[in-house]
Amino acid sequence: MTGRDAAHGERDTTALARWVTGLFAPQVLVIALPPAVGLVADGWPGAGWGLVASALCGGIPAGVILAGVRSGRLDSHHLVDRASRTKPLLVAVMAVLVTLVLLASLGAPRLLVATVTAMLAALALTVPITLRWKISFHAAVSAGTVVVLAQVLPAAPTLVAGMLIVATVCWARVRLRHHTPAQVAAGAVVGAGSAWAALSAFGL
Repeated sequence: MTGRDAAHGERDTTALARWVTGLFAPQVLVIALPPAVGLVADGWPGAGWGLVASALCGGIPAGVILAGVRSGRLDSHHLVDRASRTKPLLVAVMAVLVTLVLLASLGAPRLLVATVTAMLAALALTVPITLRWKISFHAAVSAGTVVVLAQVLPAAPTLVAGMLIVATVCWARVRLRHHTPAQVAAGAVVGAGSAWAALSAFGL
């Protein structure tokens, strides 16, 4: 292999890592997951509840991040700089907490309430950690998403496919040098563990 071939290979793998990072970004998964869960749990009315959850849990933090990127206060919507994560993450915590209270008090499907609880549980663990150490939110959210989807889809194939996707997300974050292997591994464990604990608390 020539030096030029090696350079092309490096560019190709970097481009792939960026594509994976964007496709499975936390904002994307947080917005996409609730309507899917709501639809399975309670048909179209449940999907409507899911859209409400998406708008609040995902839309509000995404809007804050977008405004921060446009103003130059944030480096990108992936929040690569750990020091800049605090405000957007606190907004996310408040948005998820308000959503949880709203859904629980207005009678949203139980599985959807459990899903939002899993989001809050993950934030409760990852936000304090990221203040001192750059744990991977990409890994945490993707792993938690797999655990939730395994409740609404056939569990075995969902978990197998999901683990492959989570591994790919972890590879991408390390490949882009945004995280270390330990940071993505910790994120995956925290995300999956908090989702499992939240669902178990609801008897699911």
